[in-house]
Amino acid sequence: DAVSDEQALTTLVQGATAWHLLRTSTHLAEGETVVVHAGAGGVGTLAIQLARRWGAGRIIATASSIEKRRLTLDLGADVAVDSTTDDLTGELRAANGGRGVDVVLEMTGGRVFDQSLAALAPLGRLATFGMASRTPPSPVDAGRLMAHSSAVIGFWLVHVVQRPALLATAVNDLMTLIADGSIKPVIGRRYPLEQAADAHRALLGRTSIGKLVLDPST
Repeated sequence: DAVSDEQALTTLVQGATAWHLLRTSTHLAEGETVVVHAGAGGVGTLAIQLARRWGAGRIIATASSIEKRRLTLDLGADVAVDSTTDDLTGELRAANGGRGVDVVLEMTGGRVFDQSLAALAPLGRLATFGMASRTPPSPVDAGRLMAHSSAVIGFWLVHVVQRPALLATAVNDLMTLIADGSIKPVIGRRYPLEQAADAHRALLGRTSIGKLVLDPST
């Protein structure tokens, strides 16, 4: 009862994705450095808060605008990096004191994937869960992974949904954390159903922040 409909909505896709990326896919350990790409988005805003709660030593968020980067800092990121920079590898390492990073949550593809992989420390893990740029990354060289003991992990929420207990564990935990105020979902604009196309345009244009809501009752 303490969780609003909009807040509950964030747990089912974006929240469960953030939860399993950190817990199931990358096995975040206390003290590790986490990079959250698209830190102002639905997954990113929750991933930042969960990583902070679960003991990340340093959280680096990326976003394309000053407003979005400011939001990621407010949510708990230690550093916010401009995602449009040409040398993303260098910026991520610089944000971690010149060292490689331990965990990257990546959903853009293309150069962001490539440069994030190059920024990993030995034993680092990159979890990829989307390709928003519609540009595939360069082929992953197995020898290069071995040379740095690094890992690339794919994630698709459908496989969690097919195992209901896994989905329930994440959603129930998120509901509890929201209800007691430990994490705060970021709700962006609410659209009446007849304006659904405007919501899609906001997503496509990368102007949205947090979770967008369609309300069929208005």
